[in-house]
Amino acid sequence: MPSAAGSTIIPCLRYDDARRMLDWLCEAFGFEAQAVYADGDTVHHAQLVFGTGMLMLGSTQRDGAWGGLITQPRDLDGRTTQGPCVVVADVDAHYARARAAGAEIVEPIADQPYGGRGYACRDPEGHLWWFGSYDPWADPSRA
Repeated sequence: MPSAAGSTIIPCLRYDDARRMLDWLCEAFGFEAQAVYADGDTVHHAQLVFGTGMLMLGSTQRDGAWGGLITQPRDLDGRTTQGPCVVVADVDAHYARARAAGAEIVEPIADQPYGGRGYACRDPEGHLWWFGSYDPWADPSRA
């Protein structure tokens, strides 16, 4: 089991230029690097945190069974099969920060019918992200 402060589900992404994306994800989205295991330009494993959440990532160039099962948005004509959803305290400020860093906005910021406010974007390597203020843990009766 994770520590009391950690989450039990952790998205994992792979990037062609993982070194660059580590910095970009921190600048654009507000992640903080917790651990980075790398040799030169190859990131074997990195852990980025945001509040009590975590994202793990690594380089696409790594060998191994896990990597052989994952494809990139560039290989799927820009489509993805999943995308992290991140709850943020000030979604309007987060939206402005992401836009300023060059995130491609694919769904503009808007109030959502289920509550909260949010937007969708792509990072420079095409991974899809959702950021919003709706916290599903705050009102479990809405499930």
